[in-house]
Amino acid sequence: MNQLHPGAKWQFRIGGYILFGVLGIFLGFWIIAPIIGILLSLIGVSASSIVVTILLSILGFILFVIVVSEIYAQMSYNRWFYEFSDEGLRLERGIIWKRYSNIPYERIQNVDVHRGIIARMFGFSSLMIQTAGYSAQPHAEGYIPAVEMNQAEQIRTFVMKKITKRRK
Repeated sequence: MNQLHPGAKWQFRIGGYILFGVLGIFLGFWIIAPIIGILLSLIGVSASSIVVTILLSILGFILFVIVVSEIYAQMSYNRWFYEFSDEGLRLERGIIWKRYSNIPYERIQNVDVHRGIIARMFGFSSLMIQTAGYSAQPHAEGYIPAVEMNQAEQIRTFVMKKITKRRK
């Protein structure tokens, strides 16, 4: 099984910042902040202490998001594999719940190579292997998020030859 390009960690890391940042803001605003406010008012803390507590809480939150996003990026990267066999594409991914996919060459319709700004900066491409009957968004069924640029073109050529040969 092949592993993703190391630049994929940045893609997972940015996704983690967004996911855990939004989740943390939601939880902090609606759950944690009222509890802290009630506790501080019951204790009878001064206004300057409340401001310091809020600033330390924001700093702690930012540090928490960075640490958790880094762990998420490492775990996502270490648990995403793909392999092109004689029958088709095999994908294995997931941190808590593992997902295994087998995509036979007969179902593959097209292979797209995408290079976003992060991908170009770190030298990798994303592969979108489109299949018949799959319309889930935002990714194709055979989505591989980070492959070296040259290897992506080689995979595209290989798969297109396979599906062309099968159709004849």
